[in-house]
Amino acid sequence: MTVPRVLTDRLLLRDFQPEDVEPYVAMMADPAVTRFLGDGQPLGRPDAWRQLAMFAGHWSLRGFGVWAVEERATGAFVGRIGCFEPEGWPGFEIAYTLAGTAWGRGYALEGATAALRYARDTLRRTRILSIVRPGNVRSIRVATALGATHQGDADFYGAPARLYVYPREGTGG
Repeated sequence: MTVPRVLTDRLLLRDFQPEDVEPYVAMMADPAVTRFLGDGQPLGRPDAWRQLAMFAGHWSLRGFGVWAVEERATGAFVGRIGCFEPEGWPGFEIAYTLAGTAWGRGYALEGATAALRYARDTLRRTRILSIVRPGNVRSIRVATALGATHQGDADFYGAPARLYVYPREGTGG
């Protein structure tokens, strides 16, 4: 399947490329980045690579997925954002993770806004959520800025997580 590209003012959401492996491995090895992801532990190179392969396969199996995020001004890889629903997941998720060097620039909100719009307008999804650890203030800020509200909790990778559900209408941001 051809992964669609989505442009925002400052970002390009695109398919992962071989040149993304090194910056992705570095991002996922950063304990500050992975603190609230999965089991909270940084990923080694083999696990980061397997995760990238899973994201690529998700597009083929589901017809949607997580994009690599590129800063348009520099062409630099800055993270991953997209639509995610692997087998056994609590629901259709808007997921976002950025490298620490990209934090504080509004990229997560910008990219998540585009992903949410894609989920609604292209995929015609109505029940959309983000799974966020209780202490992840930055991610909670992004979800609530897009209109999501805390509507339940889940045990996620052996730790509590909050389910933030987006309103059925609107594009947020």
